[in-house]
Amino acid sequence: MPNLSISLAERSYDVIVEQGSLSLSGQLIQKRSLTGKIAIISDSNTAPLYSQQLISSLESAGYSSSLHIFEAGEKSKNLSSVEDIANQMVENGHDRSSFVIALGGGVVGDMAGFIASIYYRGIPFVQIPTTIVSQVDSSVGGKTAVDLAAGKNLIGIFHQPQLVIIDPDCLQSLPAALIREGMAEMVKHAALRDPSMLRRLSAMGVAINEDAGFQISYLPELPQLLADNIAIKAYFVEKDERETLGLRAFLNLGHTIGHGIEASVPFGSIMHGAAVALGLRAALYLSRKHSDMSAADEAAIIDCLRSIQLPLQLPDFVNPELALARCASDKKFKAGAIRFVLLRALGQPELVGSLTKEDLRDAISDLTEPCA
Repeated sequence: MPNLSISLAERSYDVIVEQGSLSLSGQLIQKRSLTGKIAIISDSNTAPLYSQQLISSLESAGYSSSLHIFEAGEKSKNLSSVEDIANQMVENGHDRSSFVIALGGGVVGDMAGFIASIYYRGIPFVQIPTTIVSQVDSSVGGKTAVDLAAGKNLIGIFHQPQLVIIDPDCLQSLPAALIREGMAEMVKHAALRDPSMLRRLSAMGVAINEDAGFQISYLPELPQLLADNIAIKAYFVEKDERETLGLRAFLNLGHTIGHGIEASVPFGSIMHGAAVALGLRAALYLSRKHSDMSAADEAAIIDCLRSIQLPLQLPDFVNPELALARCASDKKFKAGAIRFVLLRALGQPELVGSLTKEDLRDAISDLTEPCA
C-alpha cells in the first residue's frame, strides 16, 4: 500500500496504511529521524493487546520507552487524566527531547496528542490508531482535545503528528458493533466527496459477520478503503488546516446534532458513531428542507447507514430538548450563530448560517420517529 502524504509545509507527514505495520513501528519511526525517550500513551482496552508488540519493535530499533495507561472510555478524556499522565511522564524522566506515541482509538489519540502539545510547551508525537474511527478520521489532521462537562473537545489545540501508522490487522480485535459504529465517519466522507464509496461501504456492512467476528480476510479491499477515506480527510485538512476558511468545517457533517446527542447522556451511553449516524439523518432532513438535496440522494445515504446497521431513530433514553441545549455548547457555534453543514447533493456540501434553533429542534424531533 503506498503511503499518503499530508502536505502542510513544515508540518507535513506521512500516513502509512499497511497490514503488519505495527510490528515495524520502530523502523518506521526511526526513518523519520525521531530520537529520544518515548512515552507510549494507551488505554486499558488497547494496551493489553498491542503494547508489548509495539515496545518490542521500538526496542529492536534502539528506543527506550515508558507505558502510560488510563481507563478506557470517553469519561477519562479530561484535564485530570492529562495531569496524571504528565506527572507520570515527569517521574519517568521525560523532558523536551522525548516524544509521545498514541496507541489506541480516538480518545487515546485526542488525549495523547493534547498532552504532547503542552508537555514542555510541546513535543512531537506519533499516532498508531487501532479503531476504524481513529484510522480514517481522528488520527489525521492535528486536532487534539479533552472534554468538559458542557461538551466534547472544548479544550484543545492543533498539534500535527510526525507520522501516522495504520495497521488494519489491529481492527480484528474489535467486535463487529465497534466496526459498524466507526463506519459512520466513512459514510460522512463518502457523502462529502465520493458518493461511489457508499456502495463499497454497504457491501462492507453486509460482509461483517456478527457470529464470526470481524475478519479482514473477508474484506481484501479494506486497506484501500481506509486509504481512500484518509485521502478525503487529508483534502480538507490541507485546504483549511485550522478551520479558518470554512472548508474543513465540512468535516463536521452530522456532528453538530451528533455531539449534542452524545453530550446529553452519560459518557458511554451512546457510541460516537451511533450519534454521528443520527446526526447525519438530521442533517439530511435539514438539507431536504433548506437546501436542494433530492430525495434520491437522501435515500442513498440512509440506505447505506441501514446496510451498516447504524441507528436511525433516537433512543428513548435521549431527551430531545437536552440534546438541543447541548448543541449550543458545541464548537461549531460561532458568536452564538449556528454554523451547520448541509448537502446540496451528494458530494456538494455547503456551510450555512441561516438555520435557527427551531430548525434544529424540528430535525431532532424528526429523529424520534422511525426513518422511512
